[in-house]
Amino acid sequence: MAAAKIKKGDQVIVLSGKDKGKTGTVTASMPKDGKVIVGGINVATRHSKPTQGDPQGGLKRFEAPMHASKVAHVTADGKPTRVRFEMQDGKKVRIAVKTGEKIGG
Repeated sequence: MAAAKIKKGDQVIVLSGKDKGKTGTVTASMPKDGKVIVGGINVATRHSKPTQGDPQGGLKRFEAPMHASKVAHVTADGKPTRVRFEMQDGKKVRIAVKTGEKIGG
């Protein structure tokens, strides 16, 4: 990815997979890997044995990273949109293609 179309704090909708149609907020973005972590989406479960550091053990649930192409920005009416970049006042800003509104300030 050349520029980060999806950043931390963005509202996104899942386009494919087991959580298709769900919306959430991006809690972490990994642009080098092209992955994002969305709160409450793509929850994975791991079994862990009790250790000294974690004497309880048991099932551990966490949000697994998912590919950035599986999510899209959400417009105000809850529909997915693509993102384009424009120069405004000498700054590069993100624009929602469907509505034309500026994303993230």
